[in-house]
Amino acid sequence: MKEKKSLHEQYQSRKIHPVAKFPYRFMSHVAKILYYKKFDVHFNVHVDLKPYRDTPYIVIGNHVSRIDYVYLGLPFYPDTLNYVMGYNEIFKSHLNLVLRAMKIIQKKNFVPDLYAIRQMKRVLKEGGRICILPEGMSSISGHNQPSQTGTGALLKAFGVPVFGVKTAGGYLANTKYNLEERPGHVDVDVDLMFSPEDLKSMTADEIQEKIDRDLWHDDYDWNKEHHYRFKSKGIAENMHQLLYWCPKCHTALQMESTKDTLRCKCCGSGVTVDEYYDLHPLNEESVVPDTPSIWFDMERAWVKKQVSDINYRLEDHVRIGTIPKDHLIKNNQSSEITGEGTLTLTREGLKYVGTKEGEAFEFFLPSSEVPTFGMCNDVSRFYTFVDGEFIEFYPDRESTELWDQAVEEIHHLNDGPWKDFPEDHPANRRLTKEFLDSL
Repeated sequence: MKEKKSLHEQYQSRKIHPVAKFPYRFMSHVAKILYYKKFDVHFNVHVDLKPYRDTPYIVIGNHVSRIDYVYLGLPFYPDTLNYVMGYNEIFKSHLNLVLRAMKIIQKKNFVPDLYAIRQMKRVLKEGGRICILPEGMSSISGHNQPSQTGTGALLKAFGVPVFGVKTAGGYLANTKYNLEERPGHVDVDVDLMFSPEDLKSMTADEIQEKIDRDLWHDDYDWNKEHHYRFKSKGIAENMHQLLYWCPKCHTALQMESTKDTLRCKCCGSGVTVDEYYDLHPLNEESVVPDTPSIWFDMERAWVKKQVSDINYRLEDHVRIGTIPKDHLIKNNQSSEITGEGTLTLTREGLKYVGTKEGEAFEFFLPSSEVPTFGMCNDVSRFYTFVDGEFIEFYPDRESTELWDQAVEEIHHLNDGPWKDFPEDHPANRRLTKEFLDSL
């Protein structure tokens, strides 16, 4: 008797074709009804799309939130798009049927995935269109991270027109640190980023650099200018998971947050956060960064200084989660707990020693193989792939963002393949010399 394939084997053997028009357009209308008026979405299309109708092309955009499909698809309607999505999403019970009907292409983020590339190639060859979010994960901080390694080479190899979509306000409506939806205002700008001729004449590195420059956006800076109100029941709730570092006493993992307040338990410095995401000093002694994203960049600079020590070590007791082989995951979770142990990060790489599925389990990944961690829902847990298997970590401490920044900075320090923005990129001109000298 032939052994039944696991869910992983079933989904990794699917041949993806262009999504059918009826289910795609039906879901587009549902998304429009649910979100467009609620989030006050406005489109600004700067190119005539008619000459491109019913022809292969690629849509890329800055990855601002969990619901980016709401913003990226409608400007190209009635054309259909096959979305490239994180590998784990299709295993969620409440999404499975929809994602299969929409012919999504699941990709293992931050690791090479030949299966996903083959499916993208097939869809384009058959006259379809694909949507790629080259950062690989929705924004953690409110601004971009560099696009994934190989993005430029991939677009150059496909050689079809590439449209760029820049979304503003989407992060503030659906932040990474809180799953609450916060109605406000969202602007979506669409333009042609690369013609086939551009892709042919440019190098892969030039293509990737242009993506990182043209899609760069900071939602907090944008709202400093526009001052839209984002309605919330707890604008700062859980913000300490993201902004875990105190800008006054430089202590990590001692921040606490309430409905509208973020405060350091060590020195008392803190802020209140209003519905425009403006920060206000909690007391006369408080140190207040210009925006939450500047605060995020400050703590990243602090982490960069910490990992420069050759003896740097980060360690936590964690539970680990994996994706079942024979059933879907319920309750909007991204994995099921299957073990526990100790996770350690050093300048050499990432090590886990513990259990999985009732047996001893350990691994070591050199820093070159761990450019960053994925975060499926929020900043409470993080994941990577070990020998192709999705492994999610649930630390006992609220230290997820510290882990994420530390593994990225070690990867960059060791000259890993995923590169930081170049020195002249706007992302590297945000912190003052006085602050950097103070670390």
